[in-house]
Amino acid sequence: MENRTAPRPKEVHATSRLGWLRAAVLGANDGILSTSSLIIGVASAHATQGSILLAGISSLVAGAMSMAAGEYVSVSSQADSEKADLAREKKELGSSWDAEVSELAGIYRQRGLDDILARKVALQLMKHDALGAHARDELGISEATAARPVQAALASACAFSSGAILPVLAALLSPAGVVSWIVSTVSLVGLAVLGVVGARAGGAEPWRPALRVIFWGVMAMAVTAAIGRIFGVQA
Repeated sequence: MENRTAPRPKEVHATSRLGWLRAAVLGANDGILSTSSLIIGVASAHATQGSILLAGISSLVAGAMSMAAGEYVSVSSQADSEKADLAREKKELGSSWDAEVSELAGIYRQRGLDDILARKVALQLMKHDALGAHARDELGISEATAARPVQAALASACAFSSGAILPVLAALLSPAGVVSWIVSTVSLVGLAVLGVVGARAGGAEPWRPALRVIFWGVMAMAVTAAIGRIFGVQA
């Protein structure tokens, strides 16, 4: 009877999710925390329900635009650097092929291959795709990690908005006298859930991240509430 080995399922590691996970968690966390803190500060100053909602919506829109603009500028700078490095590498491949082979082989030797095998691998990879081999192994640039400014900007704006909408909805549905309490409670629960989900997706224990975001959430909300009470006037 023929003995067949079942194909092994593809392994999925937590590190493969760290890039987008970090951005999503950071954006949503910032959306919840900054928007809820602003709403609580305005509510503590005895503002009207309309003013509180206006502050929350303004925070959502301005924060999302700020996150998108900041991420676009940052990732665009990264993309420009990557293009410049690739252009320089392409020029070097055209003018000093043997030196580039030796350079790539040296990288493989550092990773554990012997001299003969390292040079053989370098030659074969460069015959297949010289620029791609150097981009990946020398510069650390690949299709998966390449900078995408528009995608990064949209992702950051969406992540911030998805977090900021939570305190805005809580303020919208809260009775006028208890906006601060309901927004703070809903936001802290949202921060805790976000901390747990982020930790689970990253393969870490959930309780420490949850407690960490709750602590800083309480601090931020307490400070803005105190400022609102100190400087607020009766509407």
